[in-house]
Amino acid sequence: MWIYLSVLAVTLAVLWVRKRYSYWKERGIPYSEPSFPAGNIPGMGRTKHFSALMQHCYNDLKGKGPIGGMFFFINPVALAMDLDMIKNVLVKDFQYFHDRSVYYNEKDDPLSAHLLAIEGTKWKNLRAKLTPTFSSGKMKMMFPTIIGVAEEFQKLMKTEMSKNDEIEMKEILARFTTDVIGNCAFGLECNSLHDPEAEFRRMGRKIFSVPGGLLRVFIAQQFRSIALSLRIVLTDKEVSKFFIGAVKDTVKYREENKIERNDFMSLLMKLKNAEPLEDGNVSKMDPLTVEQIAAQAFVFFLAGFETSSTAMSYCLYELAHNIDLQNKARKCVTDAIKKHGSMTYEAIQDMPYIDQCINESLRKYPPVSNLARKVTKDYKLPNSDVVLQKGSTLIVPVYAIHHDPEYYPDPERFDPDRFAPDQVAKRHPYTFLPFGEGPRICIGMRFGVMQARVGLAYLLKDFKFTLSNRTPVPLKISPRTLILTSEGGLWLKVEQL
Repeated sequence: MWIYLSVLAVTLAVLWVRKRYSYWKERGIPYSEPSFPAGNIPGMGRTKHFSALMQHCYNDLKGKGPIGGMFFFINPVALAMDLDMIKNVLVKDFQYFHDRSVYYNEKDDPLSAHLLAIEGTKWKNLRAKLTPTFSSGKMKMMFPTIIGVAEEFQKLMKTEMSKNDEIEMKEILARFTTDVIGNCAFGLECNSLHDPEAEFRRMGRKIFSVPGGLLRVFIAQQFRSIALSLRIVLTDKEVSKFFIGAVKDTVKYREENKIERNDFMSLLMKLKNAEPLEDGNVSKMDPLTVEQIAAQAFVFFLAGFETSSTAMSYCLYELAHNIDLQNKARKCVTDAIKKHGSMTYEAIQDMPYIDQCINESLRKYPPVSNLARKVTKDYKLPNSDVVLQKGSTLIVPVYAIHHDPEYYPDPERFDPDRFAPDQVAKRHPYTFLPFGEGPRICIGMRFGVMQARVGLAYLLKDFKFTLSNRTPVPLKISPRTLILTSEGGLWLKVEQL
């Protein structure tokens, strides 16, 4: 009897999986052939980075329609293939795709309920209130703080050079951006430049060490209702305790001592206390709790230090690979300083070739390699009878588009001239999406680019970089991280000019 029941159960399971895997075929959508149990993501987090898996599906499906089908485990996922379709998803038809499909658990894991993850009206209201923090006026106010950290960064480089002419730049750049973000988001001196084991830097490293790894994050995301019912928490307990504690202490100190600063924390405190904002209006949102403030400060820290330091690391690596490009970038920096008298805000804004180098680095190595969107109501594809069902997921394959030879000939070559104004004008604007686009474009984009400009300008004006024998060519991408990051360190030979 038990044998028959077992055979029946296995048969039904096989039929159910086959039915799931026929989802796109039944709808007449071209799809990448899946294999059980991983679908189209075998080896993710172990042997292959998510970007490479999406690139494989993109190359397989390109030219077959505006969307293609694939599977994350047994869940059908749409892959946006056409640039105009991507524009519809991110901008034109945003009302159908306004949520990011990121797992969060506000009750058990308060730091996970941040601007990047929250959804619907709650996201819309919070986004509107936080946007003024990243205006060009606010950037200018924060600029002296960034320069102060950059001066310490420069001193550290000279100290490190006195010990060895080969320096591991990836970690030092992460310490630089950690101190910048800590100052601007929390108003705290993190001191990680002078102490690699400073609490903020230690927590920064630990943020990306999710227990169970990338696969745990992905499974929680794909089976959200089950993960929520099981009260799955993705933030490390020590990290959560540290950041909530740091925010509580900062808020208490500022309120008791009547301290006002032009930074992210001051705006969050106004939202907590229902005080008038920059426009003179009181927020219509419910006042934020300290935990909700901590979540927003946490994501600013998380997104700001890692993505900017990674972009600078890749840019330095490529410039060390090509001394002619490095000399051209250095001349751009020195010309701007000469024109403006010193490393002023205006000088940093007047370095077009540095911007081209940063953009080409973000093109070749986009920190966020894919954009995920949840279909929030049934969406009928333009000029088609195909309907994307409410609750399904759509992926915009950023890395694959950035490496498509149709848009970027010889895509593995680092060429900042791709981002000269005349070249940019020739391309479809949705061929370059390192920060996303539309209403959910990265809110801290200006800040991230500004700290990358400052960091690279300070490095290039005083130092020359060449490849070390300890640095692999090409760089090996770690399969175990969400952010597109290289395996191991980035060792470069450094010579003071």
